[in-house]
Amino acid sequence: MMRTGVAGHVILAICALVQAGVPAAAQAPATTASTPAPPLPTAAFAQLPFAENTELSPDGTHMAGLFAVRGEQRIGILPVLGDQSKSVIIAVPDQTEIDWLTWVNDEHLLVGLRALMPVEADNWYVTRIIAIDRASGKITRLLWDLKGQNASDVVWLPKDGSSEILVAGQDSIYDNADFWPAVYRIDVKTGRKKTELRSRTGVMDWGADHLGRVRYGIGYRDDTTRATLLYRSAGEGAFRSIERASLRDDERLTVPILFVDGTDNGLVYKDRDDGKTAIAEVNLATGAEVRTVVAPDAGDILGAIRAPDGSRLLGVHVADDLKPVRWLDPAMAAHQDTLDATARAARVRIDSYSRDLKKMLVRISTPDNPGLLYYYDSTTGDLSRLAAMNERIGAKRLSRAKLVRYKARDGLEIEGVLTMPRGRAATNLPFIVLPHGGPWGQDELTYDYWAQFLAERGYAVLQPNFRGSTGYGAEFEKAGEGQLGFAMQDDVTDGVRWAVTEKIADPKRVCIVGASYGGYAAMWGIAKDPDQYRCAISIAGVANLRREVNDFGGTLRANLYRTQWKRMTPDFAAVSPINAIDRIKTPLLLIHGKKDVTVDHSQSARMYAAMTKAGRTVDFVSLPLADHYFTREADRLMLLQSIESFLAKYNPAD
Repeated sequence: MMRTGVAGHVILAICALVQAGVPAAAQAPATTASTPAPPLPTAAFAQLPFAENTELSPDGTHMAGLFAVRGEQRIGILPVLGDQSKSVIIAVPDQTEIDWLTWVNDEHLLVGLRALMPVEADNWYVTRIIAIDRASGKITRLLWDLKGQNASDVVWLPKDGSSEILVAGQDSIYDNADFWPAVYRIDVKTGRKKTELRSRTGVMDWGADHLGRVRYGIGYRDDTTRATLLYRSAGEGAFRSIERASLRDDERLTVPILFVDGTDNGLVYKDRDDGKTAIAEVNLATGAEVRTVVAPDAGDILGAIRAPDGSRLLGVHVADDLKPVRWLDPAMAAHQDTLDATARAARVRIDSYSRDLKKMLVRISTPDNPGLLYYYDSTTGDLSRLAAMNERIGAKRLSRAKLVRYKARDGLEIEGVLTMPRGRAATNLPFIVLPHGGPWGQDELTYDYWAQFLAERGYAVLQPNFRGSTGYGAEFEKAGEGQLGFAMQDDVTDGVRWAVTEKIADPKRVCIVGASYGGYAAMWGIAKDPDQYRCAISIAGVANLRREVNDFGGTLRANLYRTQWKRMTPDFAAVSPINAIDRIKTPLLLIHGKKDVTVDHSQSARMYAAMTKAGRTVDFVSLPLADHYFTREADRLMLLQSIESFLAKYNPAD
């Protein structure tokens, strides 16, 4: 059966405009070493950040992003300076997550939407795009007449102010010619489309150069997990196969990040001998490497930063807390130096910039403060404060955090973030270990509202980057293979034991808390090491790994993802918390939102039922309107209040 009703599930309603003005940061009250400031209320930490995913318009006059409006996130377009009553604020669709936002030109914003929807007795992730007119707030649905699963792959955006874009989309969920995406040229003003490139059997991804010429395609077969790179020198003529890779064996295609104008050369990610990533220029037609473009001495490359017109590389994001961005462009490097000089004790991050690289949105923050959002005009040198990211915290300095390193039991060095509660002696503290989600992720030395909330309540907090975490190179990430539930979990436990040895943590007052994969680690931690923890809190956690690894939302690469997950542990059932309840003797709190489209609510519901049946101590807070990220302030407040009450009962700080 064709799924023609997808569009009807994703309807946006225009909400009231955000009130004029932006919140100013509260000033921290004067304190002394002997009279620390009183603890902040829970509601202060539950406040949604002023804005997330901010994007400056190409002309530098407006910013778009996800803004906090009356306790909920809204898609917003606001004048950077001037009359805020001319803002456009639009509700995020129910049961939908925002994947990304980007400007087409000065007048139109694109928003990528993702929803988990029932398709033929299964749940599939479905993606679509809307365009929003900055002046009128008019919403135009793009490719919503297509009947396939995904229609949100933006292949190219114009940089001359025009309104036609290239998007790849599927027109069927069945194995026929229309299943494979074609490339469409779409006018974002009207939504009208025409076919730019017909679909090709086996090719799921298309890519274009900065001039809008489709130059490559990526073929893939899930039964063999083999991928093929197709290429043509210009935007015309036939494609030819230039490279093959076995994704199951971790081989990687040299897919171009961008093209070198007038040549067959492109910039690609390359694996270095030390397991880190570099960016190199290669001849795509021959495969010959021309030069290494950038290979940072410290940290691993996390992503490329391209010029607004897509024609050149501006810099790279690097897993290095001291210098997280390496600017290659002299102008951007100079801007960064100028901004760094204004706040030497803080992290200054350029979030977005205009097409001429002269105007930018800048975030200045520290690990103990959520920070401020600024607008920088390099032509005048003006740095204008727009808002505090959390007006209830304002400029207050909270608990200090630092990077620490410890040895796992097999000698592997693990890095983590340690946050020490302000106003308390630094020894024999009640302790929380807070493993991150993913598990492919990394906790950095930046503001974390969960860690700061827990520290404000008197707990020392350790966020360990256990083996398998990203940002430390391929070797460290591969060290997690086969170790999910084993050495990956031991790395968390060894962090607790390190803190006890260092006399930071009181061994009798340790709790494990986590969300998503971290929620799994919290549940598995009290099963694997039942005497280690006094309590555990799982937020949107995975209790049954077998169910989780077989649910990929109908993705084409389901077999590949399933294979990759199977390499993480030899026996899913053996390391699933729901199968180890007989070993659990620690009180457990489960928190889960019913509108979570990342980890199904039933994961926590079934764990609660099994724990209750076995007579174990368990509480379950089910939030009917909460999503995976708790993007409603009311849900975030309930989350923190539930954590606070549970800890006060089972692992009090005093």
